[in-house]
Amino acid sequence: MTASSDNFINAFAIYLQASAAQMGVLTALPQFFGALMQILSIWLGQVIPRRKLVYNVAIIQCCGVAVLALLALPVIGDSVKASKVPWLIGLVVLYHSCLNLIQPQWRAWMGDIVPRRRRGAFFAARTRLSMVASLAVFLGGGALLTGFDKLGAIGIGFAVLFAIASTGRAASSYYLWRMHDPSDRKYLRSRPGTVAPVGRFGSLRDYLSDRNFLHYTLFIAGMQGVVAISAPFFAVYMLKVLELSYLQFALNSVASVATQFALLGFWGRFSDRHGNRLVMLITSCLLPLLPILWLFSPDYSYLLLVQVISGFAWSGFTLSTANFLYDIRPHKTNFAAYAAVQQAVGASAVFCGALFGGFCVTYADTIMAVMPAELRLEHGVFLVFVISGVLRAGIALWFIPRCKEPRIRKRPEMLQIVFRVARFNPISGVVLDWLTVTRKRKLEEERD
Repeated sequence: MTASSDNFINAFAIYLQASAAQMGVLTALPQFFGALMQILSIWLGQVIPRRKLVYNVAIIQCCGVAVLALLALPVIGDSVKASKVPWLIGLVVLYHSCLNLIQPQWRAWMGDIVPRRRRGAFFAARTRLSMVASLAVFLGGGALLTGFDKLGAIGIGFAVLFAIASTGRAASSYYLWRMHDPSDRKYLRSRPGTVAPVGRFGSLRDYLSDRNFLHYTLFIAGMQGVVAISAPFFAVYMLKVLELSYLQFALNSVASVATQFALLGFWGRFSDRHGNRLVMLITSCLLPLLPILWLFSPDYSYLLLVQVISGFAWSGFTLSTANFLYDIRPHKTNFAAYAAVQQAVGASAVFCGALFGGFCVTYADTIMAVMPAELRLEHGVFLVFVISGVLRAGIALWFIPRCKEPRIRKRPEMLQIVFRVARFNPISGVVLDWLTVTRKRKLEEERD
């Protein structure tokens, strides 16, 4: 589902002739609502049995993707295409809301099902299988769309693609229903006084009163926000300006994702030896260069190299920032709650950044008209690339003197952490879920 829907949403919006402002909204709203849904999921888990919640939300998501397939059916006239964009935005918001409602419950569910001593082997094999399948389907989707485009029936191609996604979600929903949930018997039924109000998880002020966490949250949110300025428009540049085929578009994205996946182990060992702070500083200095590199050449081989560099930077950044949050949170506090707060603040920044990017592209010609002739750019979309790069550098320069290596509490080594590649998107590259693993020998020592 994720390989055949997540990664072609922007391409589908371009096919529907979405405006620059609409491309910004398409990126902004789903991220914002998705983060809010993670917080809501923590509360809903007290009211609805976990298995039932995950299954029903998955069915809703399946139906939403099925409607996307209907939306993709060929239409007559350009004006009719454009009228479908608001429906697309609404369905993508529903899609990401469902995804984020499920995620916290799914993480806890798998933590209960898989024995600690087998988590490493199980999730490592699962991640390899899911990544190979996702990348294969992603490339297959690009080839499918390219074939239908040559036949002059690209709308049918998108309809087939989203129908495949809906079928995949339907199959996964069936197996979710068949899974055992050990928490069913000890489920706390909803009675007056038994459900914690949302406010009990703590106010935003409580979390942000810690200066380390405040600086970290502002850094991550700021970086996500300025990345969102340019993120929706790489697809616009490749498909509309360079007129690449859908297969070339897919291969370009796969170059970054595959590099990230391949280098997670390298960055894990590096951060174990030198600390997460150093990895964060190195990669945050590389991130401002990534959108600027797109300005130098439209050659396809060059852009593949840029994506490999992008994968190198994003894999280290994603890994180190996840571990840094683990280290700076107060001892024996709820990691999920801290992560949810950080994601909510970050989603707000993404919302603002994506809308600002849409505004800049919409008025790019007007903005560049008042610029000196020697500074004018070849394409309006280059303006958001430059703005995003400059602001990324500003965020990194602000954070570097404020980033202090925390006192490392006893935590799992990198080899004892299970990484599950949940999905990948144009905002933050590979999105990781992770569970800690205790080795069997250590478990035996604790029992003795």
